[in-house]
Amino acid sequence: MKTHWKMTLTALAVAMAAAAPAAAQDKADVAAAEKEGKVVWYASVDVKVAEAIAEDFRKAHPKIDVEVERSGSERVYQRVNQEHQSGIKHADVVNTSDSTHFITWKKKGMLAKYVPAGVDKIDKDYRDPEGYYATWRATLCVMGYNTNIVPPNQVPKGYKDLLDPKWKGKLTKAHPSYSGTSLTGTYAITKVLGWDYLEKLSKQNVQQLQSTTATPKSIASGERAVMVDGNEYNMFIEINKKSPVKVIYPVEGTPFVSSPVAVFSDAPHPHAARLFADFLFSQKVQQYLVDKGGLRSVVPGVKDPEGRTPLSQIKVIPDDPEGMLPHVEEIKKKYAALFGGGK
Repeated sequence: MKTHWKMTLTALAVAMAAAAPAAAQDKADVAAAEKEGKVVWYASVDVKVAEAIAEDFRKAHPKIDVEVERSGSERVYQRVNQEHQSGIKHADVVNTSDSTHFITWKKKGMLAKYVPAGVDKIDKDYRDPEGYYATWRATLCVMGYNTNIVPPNQVPKGYKDLLDPKWKGKLTKAHPSYSGTSLTGTYAITKVLGWDYLEKLSKQNVQQLQSTTATPKSIASGERAVMVDGNEYNMFIEINKKSPVKVIYPVEGTPFVSSPVAVFSDAPHPHAARLFADFLFSQKVQQYLVDKGGLRSVVPGVKDPEGRTPLSQIKVIPDDPEGMLPHVEEIKKKYAALFGGGK
């Protein structure tokens, strides 16, 4: 998987449904998965999205239960590492929004080499060249605002506008020590505007929440007026619920956040894990992620809903996991020194 992500999704003619089935879809392996009877999924995607997907899988495979363990990406990473160091084998499949996790886990031999059905048709920029992980979902780390609080002529256009004194005490932001999306987004901001910008922003009495799934809810409720960072997909969810919010794509650029999936090499339910990984990359699930989950997909054949701003029309800051990896702990430490912890 390359570290420089493309600005637009590649349009390929071959649909995922037409791809040759992976090994886990063979009758013998499905039977083995059913005998295991369970798959444990550690994920950072919104809990409602995760549970809906899990329930759909249970309907397709009633003999296999899905245990969803949802937390912020950095918490998932910590838990996985702690369990690995303690010799605990609990999780089968993992998803986070911090691609550096998968680079690290691969180097440590913690990931199984497995290419789910159709993943070989995904653009090579979005999958590990050796077949250990691939981008399951993608989102943008966007700004946003409450339309009932912020007049149209005062809507901020980018990050720099948030330094205006009028926004003091009215901003909300996720914390990179908890959220992989925020970590990627914060790193992108430092590359574009530097740490001096964040130091100035920290003086604006910014509400600190843990997750980028929480900040859209903060502005939707009117608790805060403007969101510094949040998941684009959670904003779409709020908009679909008729919440008074709108997305802002910052003029400085909007961070692109890839979110891979992988199967662990010591998965306690290996057949069920592979079957579930196939399911996650299926056309049905991918289209659900886009239509109902508000996410972006890199899987060929998945279409964006009518009216959604295409990536080609957004100034995107590509994520750079290889470049970010050496700075992860530094980002968390410096950020906490400026903003404190999240809640």
